[in-house]
Amino acid sequence: MRADVAHEAHVLVIGSGGAGVRAALEAVRYGDVLLVSKSVAGKGGCTPMAEGGYNAALREADSCVGHLEDTLKGGAYLNDLELVQVLVNEAPDRLQDLVRWGAVFDVTETCQVAQRSFGGQRFPRTCYAGDRTGHEMMMTLLEQLRASDVEVLQEVTVTDLLTREGAVVGAAVLDRTGRLEVIQADSTILATGGGSRVYDVSTNSATGTGDGYSLGYGAGAELIDMEMVQFHPTGAVYPYDARGRLVTEAVRGEGGILRNAKGERFMSRYDPERMELSTRDVVARAIAREIQEGRGTPRGGVYLDVTHLPAKQIEERLPVMLEQFLAFGVDIRKEPMEVSPTAHHFMGGLRITPSCQTTVRCLFACGEVAGGVHGANRLGGNSLAETQVFGKRAGEAAGRAPSRGQHPEQRQLDLIERRLEGLLSGMVNPVSVERKVQLAMWKGAGVFRTGPELTQTLTEVEKLGRKKLHAASKLNLAECMTVHHLCTTAMLVLKSALLRPESRGAHVRTDLTQAHDAANSPYGHTYLSQHRSGIEMKGGKP
Repeated sequence: MRADVAHEAHVLVIGSGGAGVRAALEAVRYGDVLLVSKSVAGKGGCTPMAEGGYNAALREADSCVGHLEDTLKGGAYLNDLELVQVLVNEAPDRLQDLVRWGAVFDVTETCQVAQRSFGGQRFPRTCYAGDRTGHEMMMTLLEQLRASDVEVLQEVTVTDLLTREGAVVGAAVLDRTGRLEVIQADSTILATGGGSRVYDVSTNSATGTGDGYSLGYGAGAELIDMEMVQFHPTGAVYPYDARGRLVTEAVRGEGGILRNAKGERFMSRYDPERMELSTRDVVARAIAREIQEGRGTPRGGVYLDVTHLPAKQIEERLPVMLEQFLAFGVDIRKEPMEVSPTAHHFMGGLRITPSCQTTVRCLFACGEVAGGVHGANRLGGNSLAETQVFGKRAGEAAGRAPSRGQHPEQRQLDLIERRLEGLLSGMVNPVSVERKVQLAMWKGAGVFRTGPELTQTLTEVEKLGRKKLHAASKLNLAECMTVHHLCTTAMLVLKSALLRPESRGAHVRTDLTQAHDAANSPYGHTYLSQHRSGIEMKGGKP
């Protein structure tokens, strides 16, 4: 299984979602760009699935300062301030880029981009295209990609980032036949999305296995706040195969009401001021508590009701939700949906600077794989904006980096080849390992957590991660590597969760009591790499 350099580029972009495509479009202005996609470009990942919208302060009554304040409060003040400033200040211009390229957003009667209310925000600043905003963005970006000089490799699995003298010089990849190839690059951008598929119930597509976190960790990069996993409050409860499928926050933004099995509008107990438009962490905990205390539906959810809204409003502004539930035999114009929390988004990720540089030279990261923007809880609508703001910045920074022409170390390639050859003689079905990890994470590292449960789950996941996976043929090597990345990502979540001795945002420890609130927490980011781990104290110091 000897691997030679098969491709060379000035910039290698790993990931073909909103952040990756935007990064490639910026980087190609500076040299040759190769974009590799685990799936078919534009079909996998979360961007085309994102339904809700894109946050930007566009109206005179709104402001970037207001957007920043809402983002920091929603993130339990764990956000990196400088990254949030970049997000809120540049989101309006990046939205206009999309409009200029042909993206069709809903508009008002005065032909302004329409905006709706989303949780945790004082102003309706979420721009939308019905409830298929991400799909509209992705189709627009793909049109630009096809018209560019970016080379695209599809259905490629990255096994490792390649390094030399402490810098990333490319990647080792498996093509769709299982052949090992080497990509050599001056700069590499990780835009691989999230890792919520480490959980049993998730909104993510099958590609959301956390590859980028594992790849960055393996290359020596530092990750922050990996314990901060957002459980979207409203995932579908049934049928079984559809569990966790996203029920967009736009439903609540349009006026949807949450009720328990007793018919009570229970959010009055948890956030009487914001009700259903509270932040996602608050709503997810509220729903989980209602179910836990026996006020859930027979199927294990709560009701999300829009039957009081005009049918025309549902048909025009929530067409995907209407179509999805009709396929389940539920007409949301006449009867409520049943929903419960589902693993959705990683707020943590690789530590980056405002130019998207990671802690490893020549490695950049943008989108969900990068940490720091959202703190301990993400506001709905901020992630689509993040893809464009930081995708552009990553592409520019990587593109402007000097050409180096460094070859990967042969010793590292030899290790990769031996590991892949060992998979052909392994003993354990990777699917069984994946399933056990997902069930363990759902049970031991979900909405509510305890120290003993996290420790026990970590022991179980590390044991599963040491299993000798079996690839029936070279065609199955990619599957084994994906499960390896999934196990590593689950381990990172658990180790980080054990580092944070408090409840904050999406991380809730039911076995701890604390006197401080989020604004007065003495703790900063958790950090984890091959070289060190810990938690920062106030002021950013370990």
